[in-house]
Amino acid sequence: MPELPEVETVKRILLKNIKGMTITDCLIFTNKIIKYPTVDEFSQQIIGQTINNIERKGKHLLFILDDYVLISHLRMEGKYYFVDKNSDGDWKHIMVAFELNKQYQLRYHDTRKFGTMHLYPKNIYLTTPPLNKLGLEPFDPRLTVEYLQPRWMKKTQPIKTTLLEQDTIVGIGNIYANEILFESRIHPGEKTKNLTISDYQNIIDNTRKVLTTAINEGGTTIATYHPEPGVDGKFLQHLKVHGRANQPCYVCQTLITKDFINGRGTYYCSNCQKLK
Repeated sequence: MPELPEVETVKRILLKNIKGMTITDCLIFTNKIIKYPTVDEFSQQIIGQTINNIERKGKHLLFILDDYVLISHLRMEGKYYFVDKNSDGDWKHIMVAFELNKQYQLRYHDTRKFGTMHLYPKNIYLTTPPLNKLGLEPFDPRLTVEYLQPRWMKKTQPIKTTLLEQDTIVGIGNIYANEILFESRIHPGEKTKNLTISDYQNIIDNTRKVLTTAINEGGTTIATYHPEPGVDGKFLQHLKVHGRANQPCYVCQTLITKDFINGRGTYYCSNCQKLK
């Protein structure tokens, strides 16, 4: 699933291509992608709107239009392709196509059909689902030890699970949770309530460090994620634990362990990341 660095990369690519363009038609081929409003209302409201900006909150893309904000979540397999409207395409997997300036199309491609789109008036999009329950961005200066402590101090679940929740810190998914915990020398199965003030600060610092590097490398290409056709995310070369089961730790040479925590593949060094 695309995480914060991948969505940030997609945002930057789309900004380069479609900022300032006007949506002149909207073709919806899979209704379930549209979560709000109705499919007919969605199409009627979005036609004629100009794409003034594209922002990101957590793993959500926000298309800032004249009167509305289109909130798009890519989920497992969602991708956007900016093409000439007469270009060939894999129409079996194109869920929505936005015609731009009557010449181009922005096509939303999703083989799994898990992605979602919400279209809200500008004055309410931050106070309604899916954005209203999200936590802070990793780079938000309000993300401090004092912010984390009351939210985490009583949690008995593994810290890996806590990092994947989006109600305290947004944008962290499975790959980056593994990497952040390795950099912080925290065992992914450690109960969240057992973390110290130092652990909190390490998580904050290493979240910013890992995500910054990943953004600069265009994200991580694993399986089918590509920020645009023919382009790979290069953070794969920087992974220290994720995907490296039974390979030596770069720090101590202990073989990397793979376990499952709440069904998520979890990679760590049993020597560098010991339970308390």
